[in-house]
Amino acid sequence: MKHLRLVYIVVCLVSFQLNSQVELPAFFGDNMVLQQKEIVSIWGKDIPNTLIKISSSWGEKKSTVVNSEGFWFSKIKTKRGSFESHSLKIEGSNTVTLSNVLIGEVWFCSGQSNMEMPLKGLRKSMVLNSEKYLKIAKNNSIRLFNNPRAASVLPNFDVGGKWVKSNEASAKDFSAIGYVFGTTLFENLNVPIGIIESSWGGTKIESWIPKHKLLKYNNIKFFDSLPIEENKQKKPTFLYNAMIYPFQDFKIKGILWYQGESNRMHPSAYKSYMKDLIASWRTQWKDKNLPFYFVQIAPFDYVKNKKAVDMGADLIREAQFKVFQKIRNTGLVITTDSGDCNDIHPSKKEIVAKRLANWALTKQYSVNNLNYRSGELNKMIVKNSKVKLHFKFQKSDFFLKSKNIKGFVVASFDKVFYPAQVSFSEDKKSLIIYSEQVKKPVAVRYGFEDCFESNLKTNSGLPISIFRTDNW
Repeated sequence: MKHLRLVYIVVCLVSFQLNSQVELPAFFGDNMVLQQKEIVSIWGKDIPNTLIKISSSWGEKKSTVVNSEGFWFSKIKTKRGSFESHSLKIEGSNTVTLSNVLIGEVWFCSGQSNMEMPLKGLRKSMVLNSEKYLKIAKNNSIRLFNNPRAASVLPNFDVGGKWVKSNEASAKDFSAIGYVFGTTLFENLNVPIGIIESSWGGTKIESWIPKHKLLKYNNIKFFDSLPIEENKQKKPTFLYNAMIYPFQDFKIKGILWYQGESNRMHPSAYKSYMKDLIASWRTQWKDKNLPFYFVQIAPFDYVKNKKAVDMGADLIREAQFKVFQKIRNTGLVITTDSGDCNDIHPSKKEIVAKRLANWALTKQYSVNNLNYRSGELNKMIVKNSKVKLHFKFQKSDFFLKSKNIKGFVVASFDKVFYPAQVSFSEDKKSLIIYSEQVKKPVAVRYGFEDCFESNLKTNSGLPISIFRTDNW
């Protein structure tokens, strides 16, 4: 009996060693892009106590030892980005060589369907000017990593995607916003670009936040197993565990985020959720200043098309704007001129992507003379029956004078809002708001309706955000 047990143990050990090998997360693979001029992390699995040797074709060498749980971790230095093809060799129980590796700029995209929406369109929704990008899509210096949808109760080690070169086929199925953003960076920076997309349509922000950040909310119910129902992607933390956590601190330049529509029915906590998401992701990537650029949800008539409660979307937009104003190294893209009241997936993804790119090019790459930041309400002065709204603009931006500006309403102490007329100050950086029906104004709102589409123009072409000066 003892002899049989000993044989069994030996067989198990031999089998374990034969089947064990260097195992890397999928984003460490052929065709990947590594962030230039950085100390980048690399990790994996192997037999405990195995010596791991890492060597790169650009001359970097490191070694480490697999811990008792079978994991190893190391860091290597990258050089300045170029179009030179590199390799990375990892030696452990076996040898893995990653080929056709480029060094350049890496960005991470996430959110729900408007980020996930591919260049080829989503069901009946099309992407304006997609053909223009598909015609120039063959570019070996742009690499795409499309992370497939996944949900998990516990944090995962790996994801299911792989790096591919940009061509018409790969670009067609990739995030339109992510792809146009990457193409714009490439045209301006002339270095290899890597774009990682990890998004899932119809998801709530709670799904993308780690559990420890959500424990303080009494209204959140956690699950110990994946539900059979199709809406498992809406459960708290599940998408973070499967689609964010595995990336750990894979070195990136910044994050793009487009989400919020699915939280419109319960908007009150969104501001707090978003702060938690940004803080937790920055902690995960070990960078408290990691750039985080996001999109204000676009105009859409939820009441007409979704039988939804009015104003929920407005409160999400307001929360997004307040987060942008409060948290450093964030940027916000306003979409009141690029939505579609009858399509929750508006076609003007190119506009959104280029505005995101202008944030990145200005702030991360010091490209000058780009219009990237919308004008923001600075102060309100009430004099007699008129309200003067002062705006803070980027550089030489200002309002373009026009007639019949829509979206402004004004109220007195009775909290009843009336449509307001709008005139422009001499310097075109302030607006004068008034209504014959409101003799003593105390509050102004702009665009506080689900499907508001702006006709207030600026010299830069960037619309201002919806806002309210009250908290009613």
